[in-house]
Amino acid sequence: MTTQHPGDDEPARRHGGLRQLGRAFALGLVLTTAVMTTGAAAAASPPPPATPDFGSNVTIVDPSMPVTEIQAALDAAHATQVDNEMGSQRHAFLFKPGSYGTAEHPLQIKVGYYTEISGLGAAPNDVVINGKVEVYNRCLADGGTSNCLALVNFWRTLSNLSINVNATGQDGCRASADFWAVSQAVSMRRLNVSGANLSLMDYCTAGPQYASGGFIADSKLPFVINGSQQQWLTRNSEVTGWSNGVWNQVFSGVVGAPNDAAFPNPPYTALDATPLSREKPYLFVDAQGRYNVRVPAAQQNSRGTSWANGMTAGRTLPITDFFVARPSDSVQLINSQLARGKHLLLTPGVYDIARSIRVKRPDTVVLGLGHATLTAVNGSTPLDVAGVPGVVIAGVTVDAGLEESPVLLRVGQKHGERKSSADNPTTLSDVYFRVGGPHVGKTDIALEVNSDNVLIDHTWVWRADHGVEGFSDTERWNTNTGRYGAVINGDHVTATGLFVEHFQQYNTVWNGDHGTTILYQNELPYDPPTQADWMNGGVEGYAGYKVGDHVKTHTLYGGGVYVFNQNNPAIHTENGFEVPETPGVKLHHVMTVNLSAGTIDHVVNGVGDPADTTKIGVPVYVVQYPAP
Repeated sequence: MTTQHPGDDEPARRHGGLRQLGRAFALGLVLTTAVMTTGAAAAASPPPPATPDFGSNVTIVDPSMPVTEIQAALDAAHATQVDNEMGSQRHAFLFKPGSYGTAEHPLQIKVGYYTEISGLGAAPNDVVINGKVEVYNRCLADGGTSNCLALVNFWRTLSNLSINVNATGQDGCRASADFWAVSQAVSMRRLNVSGANLSLMDYCTAGPQYASGGFIADSKLPFVINGSQQQWLTRNSEVTGWSNGVWNQVFSGVVGAPNDAAFPNPPYTALDATPLSREKPYLFVDAQGRYNVRVPAAQQNSRGTSWANGMTAGRTLPITDFFVARPSDSVQLINSQLARGKHLLLTPGVYDIARSIRVKRPDTVVLGLGHATLTAVNGSTPLDVAGVPGVVIAGVTVDAGLEESPVLLRVGQKHGERKSSADNPTTLSDVYFRVGGPHVGKTDIALEVNSDNVLIDHTWVWRADHGVEGFSDTERWNTNTGRYGAVINGDHVTATGLFVEHFQQYNTVWNGDHGTTILYQNELPYDPPTQADWMNGGVEGYAGYKVGDHVKTHTLYGGGVYVFNQNNPAIHTENGFEVPETPGVKLHHVMTVNLSAGTIDHVVNGVGDPADTTKIGVPVYVVQYPAP
């Protein structure tokens, strides 16, 4: 197991070229001597390529290492991260190709906050975990077991490996499945799971066992127990079977997906194919031991996994094409590397961003490991992407800072260059946003998309409803300020897995034409003090999902808006969804629900019964709007 360590300071990095030159010179002497003594055979055996310096928060795991050593390192990380919801520590464990754990001594991985577990194979089957990779409920009531749930199990990543489930040594209940009890900002990608059921809830701890996820893509799965998951998107995958569904379960391009003809009982929405998709880039080690990043190509009308018939279609970039950044690196240095044509790999940690990281070149890849986090400083826009095609931003969290930012991540300028490509969309994969939580946060807009032909593949845009900022829930309204979650101005924008919560005006505003959303989840803000604070002119409240008045074509599959006005249960919101009355704007399988306080009067445009406290937890559905 190799834990990477960064250089001590910037001068050391600048002089790295001199050290490399010295190493090359010394290596040349060694190789010359070898050739003189052993001839051509020595020349045919070059040294293995060096492992890139990914920093101290990345651990490279090798199959030759004892299971006990690997288990100890993973257990230590979990112990520090299992309750570290608002902490600054970040971890990535990257497994080289091979097999880990045995029938007698399985590797049992528990995944805590801000932790990534990923394989370094070219295909998921190149890394096999004989054991389990799991997340359990957290019990939050004074350290006891009266409030055990997964509602705040956020920010973790599992990808690019196979899990041969082995529960040796676990008790009867724990042996019954591999447990992945999570909520938002958690992704499962490129997995092959076999040997037991996969459960998306933890039914082995005391109740209430609630969960509010989630996202799976490009995976081959056994029978899945959805259980208490309120909503879930499974995209471009294969499942043996699926049970349960609370409010909104969406399947897009999934082989074995359940039939949705009886919606809303059960509440399944199924698209035979995904209209536009692109899998997340992944790091892998080739047969010569060289590190690369595979950048999958975009697909249209796709179904099933991308790796079923060989390597995922796309392009391979050597790690030498990337600037490998660390939190100590300045934005000036990062931008200079991007301007030189480098891609950007963000190693785990928290980056203070006082001026924008600017992505200007087409086809640039920005890949974060271990939930790398960009925090706005002095009201900056941490990430600004030009209106060019093919940019991929993946695995990055963007936090608002103490001073208000105009926007946290911008794709394209409102009145700037808007070059785009339907075949090569700019893509955001597992990009998450926070306004408050670990510290005070302020922004006008979290995510603004002005470019055409953009794909948003799983995002959680969150104005915090809880945190460690040091003030009460009733004070949060005026302290953690975020007016809009996602504002989509570009045309032909597709979102697969759009989760937006708690913003103070419209959570999502979709002004572009020809937009498509596949699974939308929203909670309205918990904390308006009075109805006067929650008014849209003469209208009570703001819809959780607003399609602009001039939009002619828009489609939403599987959407939910939830209400919990805990600061003032008398507050009303007129509509969960608000859309223009035109034949080209269509909503399929949408709902509202009351979580125990406040009222949403209608589901969409005055249609649908109230979601009020007479039916707490009971959804109000509209199967299709406008009605056929």
